Amino acid sequence: MGQLTTHILDLTQGRPASNVQIDVYNVDGEMITFLQSSRTNGDGRLDAPLLVGMNFYEGIYELHVHIGDYFKRTNHSSDLTFLDIVTVRFRVADAEQNYHVPLLVSPFGYQVYRGS
Repeated sequence: MGQLTTHILDLTQGRPASNVQIDVYNVDGEMITFLQSSRTNGDGRLDAPLLVGMNFYEGIYELHVHIGDYFKRTNHSSDLTFLDIVTVRFRVADAEQNYHVPLLVSPFGYQVYRGS
C-alpha cells in the first residue's frame, strides 16, 4: 500500500517551511476534484500522509501549495513575494509505491521533484 507525502524547505531562510496549507486534488480529464487539505508541521512535513490506502490510487493529482501566505507571515514584503499558490501536477502510475513530492521554495521560484 503506497502513500503520498511531501515536505517544504524555505531556501531563503535555510529552514523547513512550517504551517503551509497544502490542498490535494484529483484530476480526471477536465474535472478537478478536491480531496483534502493539510498543513506542514515545524519540520516542514505533514503529521500524516496526504493520501494513503484506498484514498491513494493511480491517476493524476495536483498539490496546491499556499506558499504566498507563508512568505507574508515570515516577514517578506508582499511587494517582494512573487509566488502565491504553487500548483504541482503529477501522475501516480503505481499506487503500491510511495510518492514523496518535496518542494524547495523562495519568494521568487521553486523546484519540485519525486523524492524517496
